[in-house]
Amino acid sequence: MRERMRKLTAAILMLVMVSVMFTACGSNSSDKSDNATQESTSAYVSEDIKVAALKGPTAIGMVKLMSDNEYNKTANNYTFQIEAAADAFTADLIKGDVQIAAMPCNAAATLYNKSNGKVSVVGINTLGVLYILDNKGEVTNVSDLKGRTIYTTGKGTTPEYTLRYLLNTNGIDPDKDVHIEFKSEASEVAAIMASAKEETVAMLPQPFATTVLMNNKEARIALDVTKEWENVSKDGSTVVTGVIVVNTEYYNNHKAAVDKFLEEYKLSADYVNANVDEVSTLVEKYGITKAAVAKQAIPKCNITIITGSDAKDKISKYLNVLYEANPASVGGKLPEDNFYK
Repeated sequence: MRERMRKLTAAILMLVMVSVMFTACGSNSSDKSDNATQESTSAYVSEDIKVAALKGPTAIGMVKLMSDNEYNKTANNYTFQIEAAADAFTADLIKGDVQIAAMPCNAAATLYNKSNGKVSVVGINTLGVLYILDNKGEVTNVSDLKGRTIYTTGKGTTPEYTLRYLLNTNGIDPDKDVHIEFKSEASEVAAIMASAKEETVAMLPQPFATTVLMNNKEARIALDVTKEWENVSKDGSTVVTGVIVVNTEYYNNHKAAVDKFLEEYKLSADYVNANVDEVSTLVEKYGITKAAVAKQAIPKCNITIITGSDAKDKISKYLNVLYEANPASVGGKLPEDNFYK
C-alpha cells in the first residue's frame, strides 16, 4: 500500500513539474513575442521636421498630412511653411533649417548646382499643372500665341522655361514673336485675367487657372501645357512641375525620417485625390486657396508621389529638355547622379 502511494505521489509531482515547464516556456515565448512587437513599434523615434511648400498643388498634396500632424497622428512632428515663392525658404533649405521642401523641378536642379550638392531630390509630387487661358476663344493651338502678350509667373523657374520650350518648338521666338509679361505671384496673373474685358492670354498653374474660370465666365482653358509638351517631345518626356527636395546632410543622417515622411506624404496625396470634397475644406483651412476653387482644381492638379528610378527617369528627361533649350534653366549644367536619392 505504501509503495503504491509513493508511486502515485511521484507521478503527480512529475505531472506538476511538466506543467510548470510548459507554462514557463509558453510565457517566455509570449514575452519574446510581446517584446518583439514592442521593439518593432518603438524602433522608430519621431523627429522634428520643418517642411516648406508653395501655395498650390505642391502644398495641396500635403493637407491631409498637415491635418494628421495637427492631431498628433503622424510618425514625425512636422512644422509646415507655405509660401508664394520658393525664394522664401531656399536659403534655409541649404542651411538645414528647413529639412524638406516641395518646389519647382528646375529650381531644385539650380539650387543643387549653386549649393554644390547641399540639396537632393527624393521624388516627384506634381506633374503638369500649367494651362493657357484666353477670354475670346481665339487660341486653339500654340501657333495662335504668336503676336500676343502672355501673362504668367515663375520667371526663372518651371513656368518660364516650359513656355519658352513650347514656343520654340512651334516656331515662335519667345523674345521677338510674343511679349511675356511676368508677375511675381500667380494670384496677380489670376486677378488680371479674371477681370479682363479686352483680349487677354495667360499661362497659369492650378488652382489659379480654376479661380479665373470661376470669376470670368468668358475665360476658358485654351491649351493644356502638358499635352502640348508631350506632342512635341522626342524622348517621351513630360512636364515635371514639383519635386520633393531634402537637405542632403539631413538625408544622410536621418534617412529613416525622410522615408517616413515619404510614406505619410503618399497616404496624404492618395487621400487628397480620392476625397476631393472633404480635402477642399482643409485646403482653405491652411490658407492655400478657397474650398470652392480647390474642389474644381484638384482633379486637374496631377498630384502624385513618384520615387526611385521612375522619378529619376522623368526628372532627368525633363531637365535635359530644359538644358538643351537654355542651360541657365537648370543652373548651368545637368545635376550629377547624387542629386537623386
